[in-house]
Amino acid sequence: MMKKIINLTLFLLFFSLQTEAQKVKVPVDTIVVTNHTTTIKGKTIPYKATTGFQPVWNEMREPVASLFYTYYKRSDIKNDENRPLLISFNGGPGSASVWMHVAYTGPRILKIDDEGFPIQPYGIKANPNSILDVADIVFVNPVNTGYSRMIEDKEGKLPDKKLFFGVNEDITYLAEWINTFVTRNNRWRSPKYLIGESYGTTRVSGLALALQNNHWMYLNGVILVSPTEIGFKFDGPVEVANRLPYFAAAAWYHKMLPSELQNKDLLEVLAEAEDYTINQLLPAIVKGGYLDTAKKEEAITKMAYYSGLSKKTIRQNNLEVPKSYFWKDLLREKEGLTIGRLDSRYKGMDIKESGDNPDYNSELTAWLHAFTPAINYYIGQELNFKTDLKYNMFGPVRPWDRTKGNNTGENLRKAMTMNANLHTMIQSGYYDGATTYFNAKYVMWQLNTNGKLSDRLSFKGYRSGHMMYLRNEDLIKANEDIRSFITKSSSNIAKGSKY
Repeated sequence: MMKKIINLTLFLLFFSLQTEAQKVKVPVDTIVVTNHTTTIKGKTIPYKATTGFQPVWNEMREPVASLFYTYYKRSDIKNDENRPLLISFNGGPGSASVWMHVAYTGPRILKIDDEGFPIQPYGIKANPNSILDVADIVFVNPVNTGYSRMIEDKEGKLPDKKLFFGVNEDITYLAEWINTFVTRNNRWRSPKYLIGESYGTTRVSGLALALQNNHWMYLNGVILVSPTEIGFKFDGPVEVANRLPYFAAAAWYHKMLPSELQNKDLLEVLAEAEDYTINQLLPAIVKGGYLDTAKKEEAITKMAYYSGLSKKTIRQNNLEVPKSYFWKDLLREKEGLTIGRLDSRYKGMDIKESGDNPDYNSELTAWLHAFTPAINYYIGQELNFKTDLKYNMFGPVRPWDRTKGNNTGENLRKAMTMNANLHTMIQSGYYDGATTYFNAKYVMWQLNTNGKLSDRLSFKGYRSGHMMYLRNEDLIKANEDIRSFITKSSSNIAKGSKY
């Protein structure tokens, strides 16, 4: 009997050890440091890369999550009190920091062609346009993105998802995490900037006020890359009318406009389309079915003129052509192909040419080709961070709580009015069909309702899509725009924060 008990005990112990060995550990608080050099704008820049995990704590100061991050710090700067720190987030929600990390501002970027399309063999190359020459950068992965994960308690239970997955919850815990990071890395004196892409613009807009009001951390700049509505309402006729300038951009790129428009430069075409949208199309759509028949036909003709769609299509949709239908229909008769949502320069092939929307996102498929192998190789081999955790390009963060309201745009506006040193720049690609450039302009107008923030708000447009930095010409221009933004927004710091 005793022998059986001993054997059973040994079996259970062995089974327990095997189970524990097979369970992938989430590092709670650990880093790996590597040293590198790169060349930016013709100058050699030495830098230190710190890759690892920093915890998120609950009210009992127990770790409930651990966020994976990469921090690039120029190593030849002895005094960093005037050295800007840029804190970078991507969007989703649920998207890792991979996109801007290895394609935009970081010192290493994807091997892709000059227009941003993937090439093999996949890999990483130097980024001669990185802003590391003028600012240190930390790329942050919120919970369940990248390698970031929730942490089990002593009983093996994960914390409540509601602590992290919501508009306001996301901002609250990330503000705490930033406070810890800044303290640990002695960056309280440094000028601080936030950059967010897509849903990341909602995140950083809310963080601007949360850091200011709850942590007394005052920022110098916020950069909104391909912004969402950040809580501003533009549904109904405004949302419908605002589609047209984007339609014009995509149609111009694919040479689907009438020759008199096609022969003009893109920006000339967009200026015309914007003027028509604001001054004529919006009032027409507001009237709905009570729009005079002649006026309706005039609107149909003009929309077809600027969109590349047929008058029949516009008439059948009562002037309200969905963007998804546009992606399916623009090239239907000419090539039998679809165009991309996030970047309408990309083409896709559906099983059937019929239908109301594309079968898949052609641009995202192309991007995942290049980004996924590159980030996994880069972190493990060049940054020397080893883990068996899966790198979540898109992590499980649903359901995402929006019930408490999204006031992030209003919060950014409040932060700007309270902090005279806070500047905001918007960057958008003209061919982005998800968060369109014209909606981004609309967001900027809503931020400046009193007209007194004009000198601290700016818009920059690029001839590419949602990730405008994938196109080499725009990678150069967009990084240079960030350099100029940092220079301008930090030029009057010594004079004090005052009106």
